[in-house]
Amino acid sequence: MDHGTLEREIHIDATPEVVFDVVSNPEHVRDWWTDEAEYPVEPGGEGRIGFGGTWVRFTVVDAEPPKLFSFRWTHAEGETAAPGNSFLVVFELEPTATGTRLRMTETGFRERGWDEAKIAAEYADHVSGWDHFLPRIPACATKAGARR
Repeated sequence: MDHGTLEREIHIDATPEVVFDVVSNPEHVRDWWTDEAEYPVEPGGEGRIGFGGTWVRFTVVDAEPPKLFSFRWTHAEGETAAPGNSFLVVFELEPTATGTRLRMTETGFRERGWDEAKIAAEYADHVSGWDHFLPRIPACATKAGARR
């Protein structure tokens, strides 16, 4: 297995505008992914996300509503997010006849300079995480769409 790029695709019965809000807005991100999220939804926006009391750095790369949201995460405090020190997550949103196709990719496993065992372990951990959290997005989108 390459362990270079993690890819997932799901269909969501909501407009791209609603789905973009759900995957980008910290208020909604806390509903489906993290315990805490603090960052501005704008390119270069820096902040942090929290899991069970552990905080990790978070930097928005692109925010192009309603079609693209990307960010880098897990870079060390005091470092600027870049290839080699962080993971890059990209959410691409495409309208369909019945909602939105959400394609998520995460890269940066090989660029961290880790040995093969560490790359495989990190990749497996992220596969498990995304497979748990991504299926929570449709329900959050339904809830968010109902509030509009």
